[in-house]
Formats: sequence, structure tokens, C-alpha cells
Amino acid sequence: MHSRETVDRALRLSALGLVDREVAKLCGVSLGAVQKWRTRTRRTSQDEDLRRHHSCPRCHGQTLDFEAYSYLLGLYLGDGHILLCKKGVYQLSLACCGTWPGLIEAAAKVMSAVMPTSSVSRRRHPGWTEVKSYSKHWACLFPQHGPGRKHERKITLESWQREIVAANPGNLVRGLMHSDGYRGVNRVRRHFNGSDHWYEYPRYLFVNESRDILDLCGEALDLLGVAWRYSKPNTISVAKRGAVERLDEFVGPKY
Repeated sequence: MHSRETVDRALRLSALGLVDREVAKLCGVSLGAVQKWRTRTRRTSQDEDLRRHHSCPRCHGQTLDFEAYSYLLGLYLGDGHILLCKKGVYQLSLACCGTWPGLIEAAAKVMSAVMPTSSVSRRRHPGWTEVKSYSKHWACLFPQHGPGRKHERKITLESWQREIVAANPGNLVRGLMHSDGYRGVNRVRRHFNGSDHWYEYPRYLFVNESRDILDLCGEALDLLGVAWRYSKPNTISVAKRGAVERLDEFVGPKY
């Protein structure tokens, strides 16, 4: 990247009638750079700064990928947190189990889709991987952030978030299940005719200590027409065959 002064000097020399090769030599840059500046096909460093600092869908009206956002919201509510770092920059982090490499890649991809101007990095820990990104506007997109654990404070969605979730409930449930849920096989023993009989069937479980987040999951399942119930105070169960098949269309097992 070249400074604004270098770009302006090159453009002034071009305006005076100098050919591109002469301008490149005088400015100490490549011929291709001069050609692209003159034809306005290359972003300058100032353009890049402006793009990065005006990247928020909430503050600057940038386009927000609603499907990606709904999925990322589910991941955040399950295993995510936001930290305020230096100079007003926020760090969005997602804790992904190391046994699910597909989930790690999906988390990085969706994070990049929601905030394209911010890079995404991964940091390995024993048994899990942290997927994180820095931006001054992560707090704008996730107003549920705050001090302390999520189950110790009120978690409610803003009206604009509810509109997005109402249009994309499957993506929210997918994010919730991929963070604090799982799809597995339940084995049930029944005793009759003098012997034990075992039955197996697939089911989904979503476990979270926040009643607010559990309610959000239940509301999204209702929108999908998926039957569910509380198997424990902190656990939502989807076990009926038709309900599991319906949820498979949106979630499926982790990988």
C-alpha cells in the first residue's frame, strides 16, 4: 500500500502529460500501480481505511448477510463472548470443540461473511480452538454482550434481530445446536415378556444454563414447526421422529 501523498503526486504528474513509465520512475512505484491509479481501478490506502471504518451494517448501512448472521448469532449465544480491547476495538471469540474441524471452518467462514472487512484468526488450545475477529462494531451487531456470564444476565433480542431470526429460524437453531447442542442416538430399555429389549432412536439435545437462551431456541423451533420439550430444566429435547427429520433439514450432526 502506498501513501495518499504518493498517489496524489502520481496523479498530478499524469495530469501534466507525463507518460506512466516516467511517473512510475519519479514516484518510485511500479508501472502497474500508476496505470491503476490513473484509471481508478485500485483502492488507495485512504480508500481502504474508509472502507474498514465504515463497515458496520448498523452504523453505516452496509449490507448484512441475514442467513450468516442468524447462524453466527446462534454460535455466539452458545459458545461466544465479546471483549473490549484497546482503542475501542471489540474481539468476538467463539470456542469450538477440537473434535469438530468442520464446525471450526464454518465458524470462521460465517464470521467473515458477517464482517467482511475484519480478518478472522484461529488459536488452538488443548481440546478446543478459538475462532476470533476484531472490529469496533462487533458490539453493534451483538448488543447482548456485557460483563459476566450470559446465564447471569438478561438476554433479549433487539427488534431488528427478531425480524432477522423470524425470517431465518433454521440458521439460528443450527448455530445453537452446533455450539451447545448435539445430535445423537438415545438407547431405551424396556422390560416385557420376561426379558429386556433395547430401542434406539436419534434425537437432538440443546443444553444451556440461560433460560432466556433456551426460550429463544424454543421460539425458533416453534417457527420451524419442530416439536420439542424440556427433558431437564436446562435441556431442550427434540426426539419425535418427524421432528428430528424436520430439524435434520436445517441442522444435521456436527462434523
